Amino acid sequence: MRIKFKNLGALKQAEFSLGELTIICGCNNTGKTYAAYALFGFLSFWREVFSVHIEDEIVVQLLTDGAVIIDIQRYSRNAANILSEGCKEYTKQLPMVFAAPADRFKDTEFELILLPEDIETKGRFERKMRAANADLFSITKEENSNELVITLLVEKENLKIPKDAIVKIISDAIKEIIFGHLFPNPFIASAERTGAAIFRKELNFSKNRMLEEMSKSDKNINPLEILFKTFSDYALPVKTNVEFTRQLEEISKRSSFISDNHHEILNDFADIIGGKYTVTRNDELYFEPRGEKIKLTMDESSSAVRSLLDLGFYLRHAAKKSDLLIVDEPELNLHPENQRKVARLLATLVNLGVKVFITTHSDYIIKELNTLIMLKQNKPHIKRIAEREGYKESELIDSEKIKVYISEEALIKLDDGQRKTKCQTLNPADINAEYGIEAKSFDTTIDTMNRIQEEIVWGGE
Repeated sequence: MRIKFKNLGALKQAEFSLGELTIICGCNNTGKTYAAYALFGFLSFWREVFSVHIEDEIVVQLLTDGAVIIDIQRYSRNAANILSEGCKEYTKQLPMVFAAPADRFKDTEFELILLPEDIETKGRFERKMRAANADLFSITKEENSNELVITLLVEKENLKIPKDAIVKIISDAIKEIIFGHLFPNPFIASAERTGAAIFRKELNFSKNRMLEEMSKSDKNINPLEILFKTFSDYALPVKTNVEFTRQLEEISKRSSFISDNHHEILNDFADIIGGKYTVTRNDELYFEPRGEKIKLTMDESSSAVRSLLDLGFYLRHAAKKSDLLIVDEPELNLHPENQRKVARLLATLVNLGVKVFITTHSDYIIKELNTLIMLKQNKPHIKRIAEREGYKESELIDSEKIKVYISEEALIKLDDGQRKTKCQTLNPADINAEYGIEAKSFDTTIDTMNRIQEEIVWGGE
């Protein structure tokens, strides 16, 4: 599947496809964050808002007969059109996603193009809908069947779900069966995450004061609508970070697949931040430095500790296999040595089945990923180097799992395939197992610095 857009921020025409690890790098103000935000926005919209059209007769038959059978092929054959409709609806939401004026997106186009290999209907599917500790109805599909069977588990007179909600539930099941392998559950850590960590208490206080005022009002006010308006000045990824940070007490009660099965990753993360995060029963958030008997608030902690807060709680409490972890500038506030460690951590997550998407300015992250690619080669001297330098097999990554794009000005073909124009776009970088990633934007800057320093040292001789 290819993701294609026009007139999205600085990016005038660009496309990319997701790898297991996808990297967008380039200079400032070249559209990297726009690409990340647009991707996160679409995945959120697709999962939470967009509905496949479900005919009224299906719901009527379910409520009349207590069961209905849907031919999944009716929808899988129409997958491209369903996706096209979703993209059109999503494009209308871009002003909300970016918290920007609508005029800024009047010429924007967002498109997802299915490839033949993308059409893949999920095998077995089973889901039960519950309310008030009772099963209401089940949705099932057998492994080699094209029939989706929906069965009421209560008397229809006792089914208190509105028809619109039933349609949404059926639509979500169909989306999961046909498109689930293409659209992972997204988690994003935006570049503004450090501020969300600092002002966590203030955000909670503002919310509580707002709800308190609402309770005194005689007007019938929707709290969700008010909350949405409260954060309407912030882009969707930033709002998502704020909400995640506000809910840490509840989130900390959960356990991720990493926490259950891969505790060594949590140890590696603790090594990066030099300690651990804790949340008390009173929703107080602290950082405990390793080897010291003190608790630091986020205000007292380093910027590196704050910038990795979301990632730390995601790893321990929220991560699921097949997620898409999006990190805008993972190098934020990190020393070069810790940037290398983060690169190794991200590669490990990819090898465990978590897809990763990052934007970065960090030559250290790219070069460390190059090392992980090159060390993956099955050669005796390379294995000796990996062992000597302390690399684990779980950190090494196959070059075929990675896609890298450089955000830069380049000559591209227009849609007619004949004419060309020079504009801001995403150019794929060359990657191979022997030399890793060729990121010329970093190399040019480093070569310039080296040339100047060599002239300073040797120019007088």
